[in-house]
Amino acid sequence: MSEGESNLFSKFEDMDRSFLGTKTVKSKRMVEGPHPIKLPAGTVPDYVKLSPYQQFCWRTMHRLVEARFKVNQELEDNLIKAHMKIRPEEYTAVTWMTSLIAAIAGLVIGVVFGGVILTLLHSVIALRLVVIFLTTFIPPAVVYMVLKAIPSSKASSRARDINKHIGSAMSFISALASADVNIDVIFSELAKQPIYGEVQKEAEWITRDTTLLGVDILTAIRNAAARTPSTKFQDFLQGVVTTATSGGHLKPYFLLKAEQYEKEEKLNTKQEMETLGLFAETFVTVVVAFPLFLVVIMAIMSVVSGGGSQATSVVFGVTLPFNVLLLYVVVLLMIPASQGGFIFFVWNMGKEASQ
Repeated sequence: MSEGESNLFSKFEDMDRSFLGTKTVKSKRMVEGPHPIKLPAGTVPDYVKLSPYQQFCWRTMHRLVEARFKVNQELEDNLIKAHMKIRPEEYTAVTWMTSLIAAIAGLVIGVVFGGVILTLLHSVIALRLVVIFLTTFIPPAVVYMVLKAIPSSKASSRARDINKHIGSAMSFISALASADVNIDVIFSELAKQPIYGEVQKEAEWITRDTTLLGVDILTAIRNAAARTPSTKFQDFLQGVVTTATSGGHLKPYFLLKAEQYEKEEKLNTKQEMETLGLFAETFVTVVVAFPLFLVVIMAIMSVVSGGGSQATSVVFGVTLPFNVLLLYVVVLLMIPASQGGFIFFVWNMGKEASQ
């Protein structure tokens, strides 16, 4: 070996070979653990505030609620699942105060209608008392039942939205998992995708627990499974915790769930189409054919019995044969009511499918 070559190899051995080493990248979260997060300048905390009406109800009824309120775990769970930012005691105060206002308004209307209008019409006292009783007790009862059912209804609406978007969201999760992305990063990225509806909201809560509250990812997922209104999403989250704690791999689990929800979505779509087809056949039979035959038969019966004696009825001062009166009822009442009911049913089905 020549002297020049030996000098070249000696220079190469003396070089800094740090570029040949493998760099190890560690997440700051893994190194530091839970730590304060610096928010952008000018950021103001978003406090949970009651509306002016809710504040009025709470100021007025808080003493009564605190004295009479019993722990209602079902109401608390429904408020959490519905993402209604209000405590059970405050919502109870709103329910009681609104029902009281409805009772007072019903009493005023009952007194005015029953005491003034019916008096001018020379109605009996019993009828006035019945009108006052109905207008006083029915409106607050209806208001109370509606307000009591709102949290559960909103939770069910969120569950339908989650079930609708869970298939596409699972495809997004499985795509990130195929790239060996950590589970906490997957939910963090999912929380930035508003196209997934309420699934994105659930991911936001998981990311909030891990980044702001310092909860580990498995505990955050376990808490999310306990508060989500969707049984499908709950089953998925519980599967994530079980797979991770038992030493399994999450990538095959995500791919399996994505395939499962895709098949279920196809089956649900097929079932909805079959239901609409059956409903269309029922509509043609019940709303189109049956009233048409009924009108024709009643018209023929009215013409045939026109010469003989038949029962009559007085409607708005007009004397009509009984057959003609039934014909008016069918044409003006039964047919529009049946068509309106079918239209509302189809509209409601389409609304649920789009949620």
